[in-house]
Amino acid sequence: MGKESKLSANIQNMFSNIGKNVKEIGATFTEGDWKTKVSFLIMGFGQLMHKQLLRGIVFLAVEILFIYYMISFGAKYLAGIPTLGTTATYVDKSGVVPVTVYGDNSFLILLYGLLTIFVIFAFIFLWRVNIRQNRQIQTYLAQGRKLPTSKEDLYSLINENFDKTLLALPNLGVFVFIILPIIFMICVAFTNFDADHQPPAALFSWTGLANFKNLFSIGSAGFGSTFFTVLGWTLVWAFFATFLNYFLGMGVAIMINKKGIKFKKLWRTILVMTIAIPQFVSLLYVYKMFANDGLVNGYLLKWGLVDNFIPFWSNATYARILIIIINVWIGIPYMMLMATGILMNIPEDLYESARIDGANGFQMFMKITLPYMLFITGPYLLTSFTNNLNNFNVIFLLTQGNPKSMDLAGGAGYTDLLITWLYKLTINDTNYRMAAVIGIMVFVVTAVISLVVYRILPSVKDEEGFQ
Repeated sequence: MGKESKLSANIQNMFSNIGKNVKEIGATFTEGDWKTKVSFLIMGFGQLMHKQLLRGIVFLAVEILFIYYMISFGAKYLAGIPTLGTTATYVDKSGVVPVTVYGDNSFLILLYGLLTIFVIFAFIFLWRVNIRQNRQIQTYLAQGRKLPTSKEDLYSLINENFDKTLLALPNLGVFVFIILPIIFMICVAFTNFDADHQPPAALFSWTGLANFKNLFSIGSAGFGSTFFTVLGWTLVWAFFATFLNYFLGMGVAIMINKKGIKFKKLWRTILVMTIAIPQFVSLLYVYKMFANDGLVNGYLLKWGLVDNFIPFWSNATYARILIIIINVWIGIPYMMLMATGILMNIPEDLYESARIDGANGFQMFMKITLPYMLFITGPYLLTSFTNNLNNFNVIFLLTQGNPKSMDLAGGAGYTDLLITWLYKLTINDTNYRMAAVIGIMVFVVTAVISLVVYRILPSVKDEEGFQ
């Protein structure tokens, strides 16, 4: 009930803010002078008339550029958003020489149409700033205060407003290279953009929720069975890849740090060597070692331990188990280094007190070491789990998602994660619509798990617990 009340309050605040803005805009127009009223139509007019030249020129230039952009470029792509194009490119062979007649391009219509929508929202925001500044001018004049000059405005950009100046370009980059592509991908999930609908030769169009229905459809033509198989393995893999590395790495660190152990630096160096070797090299080498004609099968046959080679990579169960074991070999050194630093910072007095009270090694681990480690490394565990959900390198370099099966759709294999399956759908099958749907599901699964786990982490619930 508390969460519902909080959500309801947020929605009410949003509509309340919208109402306040609308009311303020109306009051500005009603109470403003003729210069302010003209500024509603010609941005920057009020600033120019009050000799705030820099602000006025900037707002006027923004409006001129916006009108030019919409007339020369944006309007035609925005108009094509509902249909994503009606005329495909084709070759006219009626004449002596075939002529390519270019039509619409659904890809560009969707991309530039979305860009135009964002440009419109940005213009509305700047228009609102323009109106607010005109209201501020009216207030300053009524109070007999001096208006900021253009020189003062420029100075503020490198002084009290320097944060806005500094972040302007990075924010633009985040929008162009992160936000816009993400929204484009989400939109693609609601189209039929695939190998049969490749612009400009063929158009793609909106299909609503058809792709999502296909993803959860269990029938022979649907992706449902494959999706749940891949999702199940993805969660199993992320669980073992995270917690096996965590506890085994911690155990190795505890053993190396134990009093009386000699050559501690040597053991740490040997483990760190696995980090120094690039994964691309080490994983491909390990893949060859466990191949049917590889080193491992060769010696097992030579020693008479098996009568036939073991299908490490062609058997789904063997392949999955082997991947988890190999990932332990890769991941333990990272956790060992992290745990070593944390273990050295646990107060020795805690262990001395526990020994005096008669606690054994296991009890001290469960009551002192593990709680301390979980408190400090809780955020790392969450990050590691989410990273393993999207761990492309280990899976693809070892098995490429194989072994494949006719029971799995979309070219998926039994060791594919959602992220590697998405890659295959994009690169191998050019099935962008289903790849976009899988991308959305990856985000949903990762976000839900992250939010749920984050709320129960000891370091979040009790920040002062180990202070």
